[in-house]
Amino acid sequence: MALVTAEELQSELDMFSIPCQDESVLDKMLEQCICYQLQADEMLHQWVAYGSKKGGPKLTMDTLDQFEHEVLKKRTKSRQNFRKEDSHNRTRDIQTVHDLIKVEEEEESLLDAYSTPAKGSQKRPLTTPEHPHSKRSAALLASPGLLLSPASFSPSATPSQKYSQRGGKGEVVVTFGAVQGTRWVGRKNPGAGVQPELLEGPDDSLRCSYKYMFQRLRDVRNVLTEKIEELGENLRTHFSIEEFSPVSLPAQDSITVLGQVCCDSNGKLNAQSVLLEAGPEQGGQQVPVDLSELKEYSLFPGQVVVMEGMNATGRKLVASKLYEGVPLPFYTSNVKMETDEEPMNVLVACGPYMPSDSLTFDPLLDLISVIVRDRPDVCLLLGPFVDSKHEQIEKAQVTETFEAIFSRCIESIVDGTKSVGCHLVFVPSQRDIHHHFIYPQPPFTLPNLSKDQAQRVTLVPDPCTLLIDGVTFGVTSTDILFHMGAEEISCGTGSDRFSRILKHMLTQRSYYPLYPPVEEVNMDYEKFQSFGQMPLTPDVLIIPSELRYFVKDVAGCVCVNPGRLTKGQVGGTYGRMLIQSSATPEDGKRVNPCLTAQVVKI
Repeated sequence: MALVTAEELQSELDMFSIPCQDESVLDKMLEQCICYQLQADEMLHQWVAYGSKKGGPKLTMDTLDQFEHEVLKKRTKSRQNFRKEDSHNRTRDIQTVHDLIKVEEEEESLLDAYSTPAKGSQKRPLTTPEHPHSKRSAALLASPGLLLSPASFSPSATPSQKYSQRGGKGEVVVTFGAVQGTRWVGRKNPGAGVQPELLEGPDDSLRCSYKYMFQRLRDVRNVLTEKIEELGENLRTHFSIEEFSPVSLPAQDSITVLGQVCCDSNGKLNAQSVLLEAGPEQGGQQVPVDLSELKEYSLFPGQVVVMEGMNATGRKLVASKLYEGVPLPFYTSNVKMETDEEPMNVLVACGPYMPSDSLTFDPLLDLISVIVRDRPDVCLLLGPFVDSKHEQIEKAQVTETFEAIFSRCIESIVDGTKSVGCHLVFVPSQRDIHHHFIYPQPPFTLPNLSKDQAQRVTLVPDPCTLLIDGVTFGVTSTDILFHMGAEEISCGTGSDRFSRILKHMLTQRSYYPLYPPVEEVNMDYEKFQSFGQMPLTPDVLIIPSELRYFVKDVAGCVCVNPGRLTKGQVGGTYGRMLIQSSATPEDGKRVNPCLTAQVVKI
């Protein structure tokens, strides 16, 4: 800092028109500037502020002494306190922690050199080891779980007691298909010849981030209109319906109408609040629907349906028949599959990968151990990897950026499974705090992966349809089961809620058919129209949820909810499947390639 001169102070005084004839007063001000490390302009600003409070006192030796006592000394004291607190509260990164430990170790060794040995210390060998390490630094050395060490993310992180004391490790809680005598191991060379790829191809898939929050209501309306018209045309062709009538046109005869189910208010849908909203071709109006004559129905907001009934006044449709949607056909390959090939072992796990009361990745390390033991061919790993709903992340109790935690998490998975050679597929989640909060969600970017690592890793968007070894997988990490389960209404269907919701997804041909979506899902409808629809009915649908895990066959599609790897403070579940793509039998009947599946406790 440059020293202040009397000339600078005088020019500042002249600027504020403050008279100062006595040189001793000017010298006193100069002394105060040097003592309290103030520039000339800062000194004048402080004096003018002080003078405005005191009614504009004259510049004398007495007033300068009073100004020093009331302003300058207090200012210096508060600055010192702030520096103390700042140095005490400053968050230390891992390098700083390492440096502090190193300094402490040097101090300890210096003290040991001057101190008198204790009585029992003579029993220790007095030779110097080749590579001396203190216990504290040994805990930070490279190990399989080093990258995921709790000290890496928070100085106060401790392993979860409830997770470590969990029971039922490795217990099978759900079984599907013939499991007797099944060996849950991959092929002799896991991942060899298996290359997951997006069914739509790279050009027609969501491959990178995009601009969002530029959505116009007109664009949303156009997407919804096209959805109504497209599904309506399929229903009309399948059920041989001649034409659709306008929903609000009075008619004494039975009419057939097409529209989208919606609610008459912002509340939850119920049997008395159902409206049917038609597309522009059918008038674009809404009409209340009376469901009392329907023996069975299952409806949710956003569902495109065809109804038959009476609308004598034009103000209410009394529905007498409800036409269900039709799923898309399954994938058929022109390539001839070898039937004597070993089945493919696929492991599925969904985050969060750490307990809610700790920043340790113990569940993920246990999952890596399972992968090394079972040697699956493909691992489908769904987010969240760095969960925005984690208690300590919500309270900002981490010492690294979220991106750094995520990249180290992925590196640990890739390096930990290197000996297996399995193929890794990473799917993002709306709850991944470091990633875009938009649906459809673009894939992760991992620029630091080496060429060898990148060959084993596939990054896909949410949602997506994958083709793996001739078998199609529909994958989404968004909890559509939970969202639709809260909105769906039904009567007399006889089936469980999970099966109904899954059937709706297949017949509506969408990974997220609910409209409007829940508040936490930020939908971009133009991208959703391109990347959120099912191009076909998948052989296997992976649909993780907070709701109870299951494996179900719905309309020929095996639907798997593997649960989450952690449930609060305790361990959760993961899924595993044996897949074999078989040639089409002579009778033409399709056989699902999923031979067997299980949900297992971690």
